[in-house]
Amino acid sequence: MPLLEIRSLTKRFRKGEETITPLDNVDLDVAAGDLITMMGPSGTGKSTLLNLVSGIDRPDAGSIRVNGTDVTSLSRGQLADWRAANVGYIFQTHNLIPVLTAYENVEMPLLLLPMSAAERRKRVQIALEAVGLSDRADHYPRQLSGGQEQRVGIARAIVAHPTVIVADEPTGSLDASTSEQIQTLLQRLNRELGMTFLMVTHDAHVASIGTRQLRLDRGTIHELSAHRNGLALASTSSN
Repeated sequence: MPLLEIRSLTKRFRKGEETITPLDNVDLDVAAGDLITMMGPSGTGKSTLLNLVSGIDRPDAGSIRVNGTDVTSLSRGQLADWRAANVGYIFQTHNLIPVLTAYENVEMPLLLLPMSAAERRKRVQIALEAVGLSDRADHYPRQLSGGQEQRVGIARAIVAHPTVIVADEPTGSLDASTSEQIQTLLQRLNRELGMTFLMVTHDAHVASIGTRQLRLDRGTIHELSAHRNGLALASTSSN
């Protein structure tokens, strides 16, 4: 069974008299340990897909199953609990709380979970170590570089050991050198720790780090390439 199973997913928005359908009967399977990268023109539903997978929004039709749980059937309260335990979110603009230290920002998701202070402390320390920021735990966002802020954001996304991590343009606001560092970090988390990523990007170079590379266009997903044991598989359509 795939870790993430999307079937016949459709999402529509009303814009005046017009109906926009960024996702139209989409099917997609994501295996545990995949690093999925997705490209596509602006406004084609890439971020919409991330919001649906993470339970921030609901589809008009279709289903999303994550590790066997039908996310689309959960109540609002159940969805909030499920999201806290199963989804990590990496934003383009970090979204750190400026009055909290790096440690406190990373700890935030754990405060929503039934966990002892000792366990929270252990997980935060491990997450900061994983992104190379153990020595910046007591620093505030204003004392960090843009790349360090994004590393804190990544640590926050992985600290609860989520089932899947969604990333919306995680390198979009970074310079080329810092972007390369973040790409390397995401690849390391994927390869060494087996973390599963679903990442949206507008940058073909960033997309190339994916174990599978997809394109979303006109409401449907197309597979551009997949790398398995060093092999590139032929382009196929996911819909």
